[in-house]
Amino acid sequence: MKQNTAFEAWYHAVYGGRWALLRESLLAPAGGILYDEGLVKPYRMDPASILAARSLRLPAEGEILDACAAPGGKTLVITGRMGMGVRLLANEISGPRRRRLLAVLDEHLDAEKRARVRVSGFDAAAAGARRGEWGRFDAILLDAPCSSERHVLADPGALAQWRPARPRFLAKRQWSLLSAAFLLLKPGGSLVYATCSINPDENDGAAGRLLEKYGEAAPGRTETALPDPPDFTEGEAAQFGRIILPDVAGGRGPMYVARFRKSG
Repeated sequence: MKQNTAFEAWYHAVYGGRWALLRESLLAPAGGILYDEGLVKPYRMDPASILAARSLRLPAEGEILDACAAPGGKTLVITGRMGMGVRLLANEISGPRRRRLLAVLDEHLDAEKRARVRVSGFDAAAAGARRGEWGRFDAILLDAPCSSERHVLADPGALAQWRPARPRFLAKRQWSLLSAAFLLLKPGGSLVYATCSINPDENDGAAGRLLEKYGEAAPGRTETALPDPPDFTEGEAAQFGRIILPDVAGGRGPMYVARFRKSG
């Protein structure tokens, strides 16, 4: 298999001697289990993705936002665990991905649960500029678009086109989405930020920026972002959350998860 020297240098600089084994594990076929909690038909998912979705603290009533919902696995996990008084807005800006999301929801949810899930296609980052939407949602999952190195390595075309500018661009987009999600969250609400990237700039980089801007020490803030570490113990500790890496997690992942609570 051809290699992209810039890609290799980038990740070797981050992981050092670990990169060779991590790269090999990313090239291996992704595993998965059939998840069926609250579903009419099982859906195959990476166990690490299930942990990310389960990390969201669900309200007893109100509205949840799944900000970047396609293809829909994490949406199914949340919906299967929602109480009767909870509604979910599953948002996906991409038209083709949104159609796939709709198909997944229709196939795997019963009529009662499906009726409590609405699908939308707005830009979740731009929503943060609409003050009328601030504080709307009781809980938000942001499974952000990311470098997805497992998919890059599996696609010769994507690997050949990879440049260092790509993760830098994605990190900016992720920050726009995360800061908007914080504004859209109600005080007392739960916010989970997740990616399937192994790039620290896209993971702890975004989480740390949220705490820097909206953290408890920020002057003049009545609403603050407080760390709320995920409950699961799988994987390894990151600075602001946990990360599951396939070289030491039996092929599961990658999956980074950071959780926050909004006070105020």
